[in-house]
Formats: sequence, C-alpha cells, structure tokens
Amino acid sequence: MEVEMTIRGLLLDPVSSMPIVVLKDVGGDTVLPIWVGNCEAQAIALEMEKHTTPRPMTHDLIKNVLTGLETRVHKVVVTELREDTFYAVIWLERGGEVISIDSRPSDALALALRVDCPIFVDETVLKTSKLAANMTDRVSSEELRKYLEGLNDDDMGKYKM
Repeated sequence: MEVEMTIRGLLLDPVSSMPIVVLKDVGGDTVLPIWVGNCEAQAIALEMEKHTTPRPMTHDLIKNVLTGLETRVHKVVVTELREDTFYAVIWLERGGEVISIDSRPSDALALALRVDCPIFVDETVLKTSKLAANMTDRVSSEELRKYLEGLNDDDMGKYKM
C-alpha cells in the first residue's frame, strides 16, 4: 500500500551538514527524512520557493521534454529502502500507456514539485525506516526523528545553500 506524502520542508542535518528532504504523511503525523545531495536540494528549494532561473535547470528540462512528448507524470513513489539507500519510481502516462522509470527520490521529488503530481511512499518503506531508526546504535538518528516530528510551520524556514 502507498501512503500519500507532501514535502514538508528542507533542513540541514546538524551532524553531517547534508540536506534532508522531510516528507510528511498527508493524513497523519508520520515524517520521513530523506538525505539528498546539495544540487538536488537546491533544485527542490528553487521550486518550493517558486524561484525562476534565466535558463531551464535539469528538472525543468525534464518537465519540458515530457510536456513536448505529451507525457504526463502520473505520480512518484518512494518504493524501497535498501542498505540505507532510498529508491523511487516515476510513473508516466502517454497515450493511455503507463511507463515506470527508475529514479533517485531526490530527482523524483524535484520533478513532482514542477509538474504538481502526487508523491507516495510505500508503506513498507515507512515501516523499514522506523525499524532501522529504532535498531541503530546512533542516538543522533532517533533524536533527529523526534526533532523532525515536532517541527511546526515556523520551524521550516527557507532552505539556505
């Protein structure tokens, strides 16, 4: 089963200084932090802030290509968490045919923001993520999860590169 999520915000991991995309369950309080690269975080932040660039960035180009090919992004799904790596699929629809494309979650999320399509996370990923967080020896991971779950709108400021 898939759980619909929204992008709640972007943060910097206080331990590693890596960007984190925070996904939040549309119908509840479940959060899923996904660590991403700096370039991908910047692409997500630009779209979240509705900042336009003089020339198309990579995810804008992908959107333009798909539009030109009369292809609609049906949804993106974070499908798997394996060895601390998240996996995603972009579901496209063209002429009644549905196509799945393997993707990094960060790219799928950046595209989803641009085309305004739903974001889902497989329920197994949410359970595995919680289990992994509970089994880890690193206290900072559990502390980070509690911190993320307690964030309010004022806490989610503008992401700074």
